[in-house]
Amino acid sequence: MIIKTIEVGPIETNCYIVADEKSLRCAIIDPGADAAVILDYLESSRLSCDCILLTHAHFDHVGAVEDLMEETGAPLYICEKDCGVPIGSWGDVYNPPEGANFYKDGDIVSVADIYFAVMETPGHTPGSVTLMCTQEGESEKVLFTGDTLFRDSCGRTDFASSDPNKMLASLRRLADLPDDYEVYPGHMFTTTLDRERRCNYFIQMAKRS
Repeated sequence: MIIKTIEVGPIETNCYIVADEKSLRCAIIDPGADAAVILDYLESSRLSCDCILLTHAHFDHVGAVEDLMEETGAPLYICEKDCGVPIGSWGDVYNPPEGANFYKDGDIVSVADIYFAVMETPGHTPGSVTLMCTQEGESEKVLFTGDTLFRDSCGRTDFASSDPNKMLASLRRLADLPDDYEVYPGHMFTTTLDRERRCNYFIQMAKRS
C-alpha cells in the first residue's frame, strides 16, 4: 500500500492518495485544494483514481472535489450528515455534486484489495468520519482521522453544528479500538494510536468522561 501526503491550500490540509502498488488504483482522501498538483501526482505515478473519500465537508477538505471528479470520473463518498447544514464558522453549507454517494458507519469502500471501513466520529462536524484502512494480506493498519484526532490534540468544536460531547465520545471510541494504528490526520503530523492513548490530553479526558 502506498500512502502519499500532499499538503494543499492555505491551511495546509493533508490530502492523502492511497494506492495499490500492483494495480496502481487509488483513492483520494480530502482533496481540499490544488487539483492540478494532485492530478500531476496521479499522472507521474501512473495512478488511476477509483474514488474520492471525504472525512468531513469543511471547505479546506472539499475545495478540489469537483475538478477531480470531472478530470478522473471518480465517484465521491461523504457522510450525508455534513450536507445541507451549517458546518463552518460563518454558517457555511456544503452541497455535494450530483451523484455523490453517502456512506455511514460500518460501510466499506474498496480499491483493489485495499479496504476503507467507515467509522462515524462526529464532534468537529455532524458527519465527520474516520476511515479505517487495511490491505488484504498486509499487517499495516491505518486510520485517516480527518479533523477528529490530531497528534497531541483534536479538532475544534466551536463551529456551527460542532458538539464537544460528541467529540469526546468519538475520541473515546477511537481510543477503545483494539491494537495499534498509524494515524494520518487532516492537518499536521502523522502519529500512532498508541502514542495518542498515552500522550493526548483530549483522549485521556474522553476516557475519564
